[in-house]
Amino acid sequence: MTLQRGPRYCPLCGDTLVQGETAGRPRPICPSCGHVVYHNPVPGVGVLCETEGGLVLIRRGHPPNVGEWALPSGYIEADESSEQAAVRECKEETGLEVELLELFGVDSFPEGSLSSGLVVFYRARPVGGEIKAGDDAAEARVFPADEIPRDIPFSTHREVIARWLATQREGPRPQGPVIRPARPQDEKRILELWHIIPANQAATGAGRERARQRFREKLGFDVLVAEVDGCVVGYLVLSFISALSGLRAWIDDVAVEPACQRQGLGAALVEAAIQQANLRGASHLFVHTSRGNAGAREFYRACGFDEDGVAPLRIR
Repeated sequence: MTLQRGPRYCPLCGDTLVQGETAGRPRPICPSCGHVVYHNPVPGVGVLCETEGGLVLIRRGHPPNVGEWALPSGYIEADESSEQAAVRECKEETGLEVELLELFGVDSFPEGSLSSGLVVFYRARPVGGEIKAGDDAAEARVFPADEIPRDIPFSTHREVIARWLATQREGPRPQGPVIRPARPQDEKRILELWHIIPANQAATGAGRERARQRFREKLGFDVLVAEVDGCVVGYLVLSFISALSGLRAWIDDVAVEPACQRQGLGAALVEAAIQQANLRGASHLFVHTSRGNAGAREFYRACGFDEDGVAPLRIR
């Protein structure tokens, strides 16, 4: 029996697909090469951008649901992470540059083999730009919590907004660490943290000035910071080296404010470094564990770096 909807031809050999059964379900199957076409959910992202005590919504300018209000959202591109997609979609549709605060939920809409999907929702806050509708949005504005429209067209958006409203009624949520790229205004704080690293404690004023200049130039490395309640309390430097066998990433510095240590901040920075190195195409992440003290070496081992000296962690 041939198919009535969905793909009609095999993407591998071009023969006409037929309806068959595999893994307990009817699926399109190629009678020539046996290829099975699976209808997997399409991944997307949505952003609960919090500002002025409310949420930023956009009025849709294109189908489906033209003219109705919804969260900034869209599909994930093949070459980006869900976090990058969330930041991009929010910028494109609202004009706001945001930083993500936390993963707020993953919801699915299993509405059929051709339209099913899942949406990864993030809480975010503006850090730049100004509200201005763009992309497929006809309008963008802030809705106070008690004025958010009830007739949001998408079930996943309605459900996540309902959860967000419930948290607002419960009172302020404890803020976890925000891991983000360093900004120029972080320079002073990062240099303060730089000086607590054992290898840097004997640095002279000239050494500190060289570190300042390298931070401003950022040639060949990324700086990630951990922020708690708006204050930078830790940072990590991730360097990249090209070799004949591929790209290698190095963790050069990790520093966390002593009063904030043993609270998972270092682990969050290393996890962000792994994701960043993987995104850039590095196959291994290295760290020179002997640069740290006994506590730092124990921390590196807990993160998966189980050797002393130069310790590799395979990430691809």
